[in-house]
Amino acid sequence: MISRSYTNLLDLASGNFPVMGREHRRLPRVMTVPGNVSEFDEDQAYSVSSDNPSSVSCDRMIIVANRLPLKAERRNGSWSFSWDQDALYLQLKDGLPEDMEVLYVGSLSVDVDSHEQDDVAQVLLDKFKCVPTFFPPDLQSKFYDGFCKRQLWPLFHYMLPFSADHGGRFDRSLWEAYVATNKLFFQKVIEIINPDDDYVWIHDYHLMVLPTFLRRRFNRIRMGFFLHSPFPSSEIYRSLPVREEILKALLNSDLIGFHTFDYARHFLTCCSRMLGLEYQSKRGYIGLEYYGRTVGIKIMPVGINMGRIQSVMRYSEEEGKVMELRKRYEGKTVLLGIDDMDIFKGINLKLLAMEQMLKQHPNWRGRAVLVQIVNPARGKGIDIDEIRGEIQESCRRINEEFGKPGYQPVVYIDTPLSIYEINAYYHIAECVVVTAVRDGMNLTPYEYIVCRQGLLGSESDFSGPKKSMLVASEFIGCSPSLSGAIRVNPWNVEATGEALNEALSMGDPEKQLRHEKHFRYVSTHDVAFWSRSFLQDLERICVDHFKKRCWGMGISFGFRVVALDPNFRKLSIPIIVSEYKRAKSRAILLDYDGTLMPQNSINKAPSQEVLNFLDALCEDKKNSIFIVSGRGRESLGKWFSPCKNIGIAAEHGYFLK
Repeated sequence: MISRSYTNLLDLASGNFPVMGREHRRLPRVMTVPGNVSEFDEDQAYSVSSDNPSSVSCDRMIIVANRLPLKAERRNGSWSFSWDQDALYLQLKDGLPEDMEVLYVGSLSVDVDSHEQDDVAQVLLDKFKCVPTFFPPDLQSKFYDGFCKRQLWPLFHYMLPFSADHGGRFDRSLWEAYVATNKLFFQKVIEIINPDDDYVWIHDYHLMVLPTFLRRRFNRIRMGFFLHSPFPSSEIYRSLPVREEILKALLNSDLIGFHTFDYARHFLTCCSRMLGLEYQSKRGYIGLEYYGRTVGIKIMPVGINMGRIQSVMRYSEEEGKVMELRKRYEGKTVLLGIDDMDIFKGINLKLLAMEQMLKQHPNWRGRAVLVQIVNPARGKGIDIDEIRGEIQESCRRINEEFGKPGYQPVVYIDTPLSIYEINAYYHIAECVVVTAVRDGMNLTPYEYIVCRQGLLGSESDFSGPKKSMLVASEFIGCSPSLSGAIRVNPWNVEATGEALNEALSMGDPEKQLRHEKHFRYVSTHDVAFWSRSFLQDLERICVDHFKKRCWGMGISFGFRVVALDPNFRKLSIPIIVSEYKRAKSRAILLDYDGTLMPQNSINKAPSQEVLNFLDALCEDKKNSIFIVSGRGRESLGKWFSPCKNIGIAAEHGYFLK
């Protein structure tokens, strides 16, 4: 259902944001503070700010993501909703203060008829504190299956659209749909936000232009963004036609988070090469100075929910699922792969590595089994059918060549499994193999490590020391944090095959040491640690928000907030003229490039008009005129030789005349 303030997509994509009309707001706690709008604010209609403290003292967190952490089911003609206990956005609440109210803004995984949307929205608000965003079907398809999955997702995973069939060329209409959808999320946020007291935490590449909408409306909003996918190198990212629009939109956040240092470094390089911004590192914190605001850069890989996995493990044990699988694979050494059906997961490369290991190390024939679990594809990805065909063909070939009665080297499972069944496979696996060619994080190794540790405080799960082994691609986000894993380049099938053999052949003491090291890290850097750390940095970066004077400037995605010291005063020409006339002695320092001469001028020599102007200033004995520049002494001396009594500070002050 489109809101009443919805405008055509071309206006949205071009940045002509309309003034939002007041709508009926259903939350009992809603507050907009008009405050004092500075006379220098160029866009009063879109700016809501206040220098006075709000009457509501308790901070809230508004989490905005593409999907709400809910499960929906249609029963007897009505909708039934429940929390999705495995959703990251629900689990991150564990790291937030207990008294902090958390609200969610996002879409549902099901289609709700337009005549039911208001009732559903009210139920979700009352029972779950969730605000659903509903899209027209055509807009949803262009936004998610179009721009997100066929343009941003491939590009962020280093896949360039060399042809229309692979990756899809840039489509302006899909970009317009992306902007329009982000604006619908924005409209839902402003229904519930109290800009002076609330924090807003935006998640992932689906909503990268949302910060501009929010910053334009609320100059002092406290807002963070976390990217859960990779951020590509500048050589890849620069091919995106809307590259600067997305960078500038992200920079309207106060804190931008990434899983790894590499992703953050790529983002900073893009800001440097495309926007001319340089970052600074102080006391371990990385910040970008952006028009008087400091945009923080956070590097923190997400973790898992230990409590949730413990409860799943307890249920799996009670139901006997672990014992069932142990009997099925008795006498076999199990390698496990769990991946989404996606072109970047490297599933077929894993199968080829398994085939290579069986060829080079015949002793594993009849003993080693690779169980490959493939989760359903998320949306309409690229080349899904082709990838599925390749995987199935590899499985058939390997099983025909190395299989025998009672032994199948590759067990391919492409039917949906419950989390309890997956947990049971973790228990029996000697090694987990991840060969993704590019992945933002991938929490499969973390979950495997915790499952191999067993139930905390229980002796019935494993007997003897705990052990686990990981063969992990060097191109996944969790790889740097797992120093005990055997890291591989998945494109090198032979080397990956040798890594599988090394993992299976390694002695138990070494496996135990590696497992203990991994478990210490995973158990202490869980999802609560991640969210708590992000909130602490967001609070730190926003501590001076209401101490500065802020003005919104620019149009479209060039909009930014200029933050200045409270004592800053805008220069007034009449005051300058008055003070100039009253002064008995004046020092006038003039920059050259960009001041006396245009920055992009081809002819760098000053015009006669400029020289006449400087001569007139020099004739007044009260004036001391200096040209300050990084240019060489020869050129400046030659250009200004006609001017009498003018000083020159050339070569950044090294030469004075």
